[in-house]
Amino acid sequence: MPATIRDVAKASGVHVSTVSRAFSAPQLVNAETRAHVLAAAEELGYRPNRAARALITGRTHNIGLIVADIANPFFPPLIKAAESHARGRDYHVFVADTNEDAGVEEELVLALAKQVDGVLLCSPRMSNTQIEQLSREVPLVVVNRPVPGLPAVVMDVAQGAKLAVEHLVSLGHREIALLGGPRGSWTNREIRRAATLAARTAGAELVVLGPNAPTEESGSAQAEAVLRAGVSAVLAYNDLMAVGLIDALDHRGVKVPDQISVVGIDDTALSRRTRPMLTTVATPTAAAGRAAVDMLLQHGDDRRTTALVTLQTELVIRDSSGPGPHRTAGPGRRQQPPVDGVASESRE
Repeated sequence: MPATIRDVAKASGVHVSTVSRAFSAPQLVNAETRAHVLAAAEELGYRPNRAARALITGRTHNIGLIVADIANPFFPPLIKAAESHARGRDYHVFVADTNEDAGVEEELVLALAKQVDGVLLCSPRMSNTQIEQLSREVPLVVVNRPVPGLPAVVMDVAQGAKLAVEHLVSLGHREIALLGGPRGSWTNREIRRAATLAARTAGAELVVLGPNAPTEESGSAQAEAVLRAGVSAVLAYNDLMAVGLIDALDHRGVKVPDQISVVGIDDTALSRRTRPMLTTVATPTAAAGRAAVDMLLQHGDDRRTTALVTLQTELVIRDSSGPGPHRTAGPGRRQQPPVDGVASESRE
């Protein structure tokens, strides 16, 4: 016969109400007492009835996590970190994928609203107005995009894009292409703004190619445009696009970084497996997942808040970025060979 809450209370020598609070409101129970209760529950194999607890507390102890594309390697570390962090706080996470569709995004938030205590909305494609309206239906924390009046966790991709452009300029690149991301993406706007300013400050020229879907296929499709633009280096919206571009350039006999340097953004596992290994901007996705869970649990009842967590990014230099045509080669440095088939610049 399954153990009951009364069995746990008897085994741990506390009142039934204390056992209940140990699971439903642990902050109200002495840490030592809660540890004793949890140990007794574990030994007896007791599992609280979540449905019954929800009726009492008004909490489901479920969190919704909606991502733009679960196949994008940017998201799994965030999802796993959020799930693990939530589990440690006795919450379960329901994950849903929008396939980069703002309409699906809205439908999923509304579908989850009655089943969860809040939703983590990651890299949303909806407008700020839509997101604000949905926050009236269910507590929201927005990840990878600030929305006025709502709690948010963002990664400083602007700083990362600046570092990437400065790195390329320091290598001797003066003509740089930016492979833009999807239209309506806050991250894409931040990258473009910061890269444009960094290039202008350094006396370099930035050619923007986009918007593009954030996929390998989009990176591959832009190879011809990159060659026509006559650039010696490329900064891509994410690692997927960078890897797709490198593969397409290789098929055209253009070597990276000997002829064109390529830098990605995200530092996904893919960046370390491609050849050459990808120079990229590391974004703290796992930390963002944990911070978003904490923020939802802290601010879930406050539908209007200015709470904002900004996580820093950093440049990871690997093999896909090398000397450009405007750098004097020293000992052991490679001169940059010209790229065949160069034509006029292509702009958005």
